[in-house]
Amino acid sequence: MRIDLVTLFPELFEPFLETSFIGRARASHALGVRFRSPREFGLGVHQSVDDTPYGGGSGMVLRVDVMVACMEAMDADAPDGVVAQRILLTPQGRPFRQADAEQLSALPAVMLICGRYEGFDDRIRSFVDDELSLGDFVMCGGEVAAMAIMEACVRLLPGVLGNAASTHEESHSPGNAGLLEYPQFTRPAEFRGMPVDPVLVSGDHARIARWRRDRSIERTQQRRPELLDGFVVPEPVRKKR
Repeated sequence: MRIDLVTLFPELFEPFLETSFIGRARASHALGVRFRSPREFGLGVHQSVDDTPYGGGSGMVLRVDVMVACMEAMDADAPDGVVAQRILLTPQGRPFRQADAEQLSALPAVMLICGRYEGFDDRIRSFVDDELSLGDFVMCGGEVAAMAIMEACVRLLPGVLGNAASTHEESHSPGNAGLLEYPQFTRPAEFRGMPVDPVLVSGDHARIARWRRDRSIERTQQRRPELLDGFVVPEPVRKKR
C-alpha cells in the first residue's frame, strides 16, 4: 500500500513513521509513503498558500489553485502510474469507521490531504474522491487525523501485525459483527478482590466462546447501543438486560 500525504508540515510525521509496526511496515515495503507540500506551489516570494476569505471573516483559507496543483503533481509522478484515491481530511467529512479502514487498506494507493488555517476553498471538494473526519471536533490541521487513519489502515495489511488473528474479533471488526470487543484479562487471576471469571480459566473453549459473545453484546448494549441496530441479540443475552 502507498500513502501520499499532502501537508505543510511533513516533519510532524517523522517519529510516527519510524515507530512500532508502522516503521516495520515501511522497512518491509508493505507500506510506502510520499510527501508533497503545497508550499512548493505557493505564490509570490513568500510562496503563499492561503488568502483572506471572500465576504470577510476571520482566518485564512487555503487556495484552490495551490492545493489542486499539489495534488496533481503528486499524481503526475505516481510510481507505476498508480494514482491514489484522494481523501480530504475535514471536520465536515463523514465519520471515519473501521469499515473505511478495511476499504482503504485494500486500495493500492491513498492520498490524505491535510488542511491548516481556517479551512479550504470549498472548490477543492470538486477535486477529491471522499471526505473523512475523526469526529465532531476541530483541530489545527489534518496531520493528526492522517496519522490515525494511516495506523488504522496499515495494521490491517497482510503480515504487518505479528498475529493476524488479533484483528478478527476486536471492536468494530466484521469478525465481531461490528460490536464492541469482549473484556480481556491476564495474570494475576485475582487483583484486589477482583477475580477473573472462572469460565476463562476453565479450558472449555466452547464455554469461553459463548462467554465472550455474550459479554461483547452486553458491553455494546451498555456503551454503544446504536451499534446493535439490525443485530439479532440471542435469547440468553436478551434476558440479562
